[in-house]
Amino acid sequence: MWILFAFGSALFAGLTAILAKCGIRNTDSNVATALRTGVVLVFSWLMLFMVGAQSEIRDISAKVLIFLILSGLSTGISWLCYFKALQIGDINKVTPIDKSSTVITMLLAFIFLREEITWLKFVSMILIGIGTYLMIQKKETKEKAEDKKWLLYAVGSAVFASLTSILGKIGIQDVNSNLGTAIRTAVVLVMAWIVVFVTGKQNTVNNIDRKSWLFLILSGFATGGSWLCYYRALQTGPASVVVPIDKLSILVTIAFSYIVFHEKLSLKSGTGLLLIVVWNVSFADITIIKKKDYLEKYNCGNWLFQVAEGYSDGISDANGIL
Repeated sequence: MWILFAFGSALFAGLTAILAKCGIRNTDSNVATALRTGVVLVFSWLMLFMVGAQSEIRDISAKVLIFLILSGLSTGISWLCYFKALQIGDINKVTPIDKSSTVITMLLAFIFLREEITWLKFVSMILIGIGTYLMIQKKETKEKAEDKKWLLYAVGSAVFASLTSILGKIGIQDVNSNLGTAIRTAVVLVMAWIVVFVTGKQNTVNNIDRKSWLFLILSGFATGGSWLCYYRALQTGPASVVVPIDKLSILVTIAFSYIVFHEKLSLKSGTGLLLIVVWNVSFADITIIKKKDYLEKYNCGNWLFQVAEGYSDGISDANGIL
């Protein structure tokens, strides 16, 4: 049964971008982010109560709380950029850039945390970088400057997603990952609505049609459904299999972008997608196995949840939230 939940996690994660794009076609992207974040917040606190970690909020120090808020602000900027990129760009080009946050995280960890770049990480960065470059290339030789705005927002999304991981590494230790996610999501919600009011877009909520409302709410449910399936799969299944399956979500996104929006992949883009998927899955599997061996060697107890939490906080994109 766990394998069904693992594929369910990938399915819901992949559908999130599709549903979100349907919902923001005629809606301000900042307003859309604020609205769907409310749905996501409910799921984040549901997860917190499911693992019974809600009482730990009283043990959070002032320093950790500050870094949680900073990482929440970073996540918020990442989400705002991501949905703006989705609104004006093609999903099959925005998604791989967002996934490249893994590479940026490794580079930032090397610069600020002095973490070693192993041969495995180096090869990962090269292949993901090449794959992303191939996927975002257009057949046309010329592209209007205004048509490239999506690229700036997509890159911004990846950069701030990476900063979320770095801030978490620096100042958020010994905090349950579900509690951290719940607090960060609350910060994102507040931040998103502040942006909406500052830009004077709050009145546009009344103009959102029912169809857009439906897709925005469904995208929030898709995010929550992915989280719940992922958690359930890790409860009974091996993390070394669950995490790589979850990484297949990009295939779901690309497939539905073709079905719903008729976004086609060229041979070059398809090659890039293959590089990203194969290496992401392989890297996730190798990373999980290494952490499993370490935890078992030093008798760290229930390695399954420690591995899952460490992987999510360390090298997964912050829109994994998505």
